Amino acid sequence: MDIFQLLVAEREKERRKRKEEVLAPLGIKEFFAEGKITIDKRTCQGVECKLCIKACPTDALFWKAGEIGLTEELCIYCGACVLSCIVDDCIEVTRKTSTGELVAFSKPRDFVTLQNNINTKKRVEKIKDAFPEVKAYLEQHKAKKA
Repeated sequence: MDIFQLLVAEREKERRKRKEEVLAPLGIKEFFAEGKITIDKRTCQGVECKLCIKACPTDALFWKAGEIGLTEELCIYCGACVLSCIVDDCIEVTRKTSTGELVAFSKPRDFVTLQNNINTKKRVEKIKDAFPEVKAYLEQHKAKKA
């Protein structure tokens, strides 16, 4: 390992520890440990709506000097800000899922589609757990008849 990788790993460990310390009093468990959020200041209509600030469950977004500010340590990359934003492609959230896959979205429609896909996968897994496969079912019934 080179010194650069060690420094990056140490910095990431410190960042996670700081984030845990900040979120612990709020009683919020992180949804996504890694991610990034960007706000396009040119298209943001923040002075007129401030909906993303109201939607943020951790108060990571705030109003500062005529623009939306972000406290990176508080952000859990949940996507509530994108879902409430009135301007497409104004806020972009990139996050790493539990499977290690990177997903990015910047429109409410993309966020809803992503959430539906996640929920569908969960439902399919529950169904697979509850019901046996066809082969196993047929073998089970053959054993009962014999």
